[in-house]
Amino acid sequence: MVSKKRRTLGRTWALIACLFVLSMVVTACGAKSESTTTGSAAPQETAKSDAPRTIKHAMGETAVPANPKRVVILTNEGTEALLALGIKPVGAVESFYGNPWYDHFKADMQGVTTLGVEGQPNLEVIASLKPDLIIGNKLRQEKVYEQLKAIAPTVFSETLRGEWKNNFSLYADAVNKKAEGDKVIADFDKRINDFKAKAGDKLKEKIAVIRFMGGKTRFYYDDMFSGVVFKQLGFARSDAKSNEKSFEDITKERLTELDAADRVFYFTYETGDGKGNKQEQEWMNDPLWKNLKVVKENKLVKVNDATWNTGGGVRSANIMLDDLYKIYDIK
Repeated sequence: MVSKKRRTLGRTWALIACLFVLSMVVTACGAKSESTTTGSAAPQETAKSDAPRTIKHAMGETAVPANPKRVVILTNEGTEALLALGIKPVGAVESFYGNPWYDHFKADMQGVTTLGVEGQPNLEVIASLKPDLIIGNKLRQEKVYEQLKAIAPTVFSETLRGEWKNNFSLYADAVNKKAEGDKVIADFDKRINDFKAKAGDKLKEKIAVIRFMGGKTRFYYDDMFSGVVFKQLGFARSDAKSNEKSFEDITKERLTELDAADRVFYFTYETGDGKGNKQEQEWMNDPLWKNLKVVKENKLVKVNDATWNTGGGVRSANIMLDDLYKIYDIK
């Protein structure tokens, strides 16, 4: 009787042991299958994220690296764009003043190789940097586009007029940082809206913009960099041609047109040879200038040429806006 019970108990434990082993085998197979599936998906995802991206630009379409690491930039507004996106270029063109960088971003350019000027970048130096992406501009470098694209994938913006946001968005897309770029623009637009909300009737003030250069003096209108910012802010303009031209060379006889303005902003393009400053002083010492309403009422404002004009990028736009907050005493 006892022997029979022991045999029954033994068979029961044997059955339990078999079931346990079977369950372990099934679990192991399932885990192996899952591991195999997961492992095969990861390389596909990585391959997809590393695949070249096609960018439409001023010269056509170009396949660019998914995540470029060695970017060369051939415009100063482009340099401002890359820095705003958290990218330090391996090479960049120098400022229009030389030195080689503009003061408002030189602290961020340590170790960056200079590539000559926008209109004549040094192709040999560019090639030596072994870039994986070159960003340039059709207006400045169309003649050397073929040589540039032989060095690395090259993306060109169309123009360098005042609407900096268009170029900025192209550059952000080219370096695969569209989301970051959208945020940069959204943050700027938020500041614009804040200024407009607080400025009130100050926006009704008619403004004009004038620039002194070596041997030239110009009125600057809506299509120039400062004009685009003023237009977005909603300032009134005193110049009837503000929507018709980008800028206009003027003679001293036309200074009287500035009497239609409530405030005049001016900046001077001085490269170190003294010619820009000489032009400014010559015009400001003229009786026609001294008799202007804005001069007598102290509504003449000198601003920085680099950040109000030649820089031309997102950092310059924000600095210009900083200046306007101070000038109009808006907190």
